[in-house]
Amino acid sequence: MKILVIHGPNLNLLGVREPEVYGSVTMEEINQGLKQRADSNNVEFEAFQSNAEHEIVTKLQDSMDHIDFIIINPGALTHTSIAIRDSILGIGVPFYEVHISNIFAREEFRHKSYFSDIANGVICGLGTQGYDLALRHIIDNYKDKK
Repeated sequence: MKILVIHGPNLNLLGVREPEVYGSVTMEEINQGLKQRADSNNVEFEAFQSNAEHEIVTKLQDSMDHIDFIIINPGALTHTSIAIRDSILGIGVPFYEVHISNIFAREEFRHKSYFSDIANGVICGLGTQGYDLALRHIIDNYKDKK
């Protein structure tokens, strides 16, 4: 089984950007923890980050037929990107949507997600632990079925 984690815009700034909202854990630390869990469960793991919508669309399209599950934190693109939504629907790979903050307890414009209704699961407001919870759920429920 192979899992792709996609980090959207500004997530490369984790640990520095608004620590009162996003905490002090860096994207690299998130990826290291996920890789350790994946390795210990004999699961292939890949992480990708981009600040550009078109690069995320291209990565999604390139992963078709090569990835079994996606964990994505689309960042601000959550609220704007029909292109990423269409790409996810087009490739047919099951995915989990993760947000570090509780997007529903923030500004009104953050309450709309273009992905939640098509996701296998949505985790928000649990900090960076949301990534690990999504990975654990995939491993626990699908590893032996792939």
